[in-house]
Amino acid sequence: MYPIQLTTPMAQDLTNYGFESLTTPADVESVLAQQKGTALLVVNSVCGCAAANARPGAKMSLEGAKKPDHLYTVFAGVDGEATAKAREFLLPYPPSSPSIALFKDGQLVHFLERRHIEGRSASVIAENLKMAYEQFC
Repeated sequence: MYPIQLTTPMAQDLTNYGFESLTTPADVESVLAQQKGTALLVVNSVCGCAAANARPGAKMSLEGAKKPDHLYTVFAGVDGEATAKAREFLLPYPPSSPSIALFKDGQLVHFLERRHIEGRSASVIAENLKMAYEQFC
């Protein structure tokens, strides 16, 4: 667990942008198990690639005409049980922080693992997500 003073600004980077923070397994289950429409889930983390690439890329991706109906986030290393529950919906992919998932009608349809985020600019990540939105949203 990370100190809350450290992680609060990182969490607010997404929640201030309209992402709903899922902090319990029940929160995750209630929104992802029976989700209708499209949902973007960001598995947030304290690592540098989350700040430099994942969070900005996720936010930039929402600037287009097509975007997901719902925006969610879990924070790895902070809300451990909620993150573990979210990762059940991300199978068959292994745990990855940060990561970004797009769901349609409760099914995972697009996923960016840490290896797809690390070393890529926020704009490249945003464009990747926008292409997924064009196809699924």
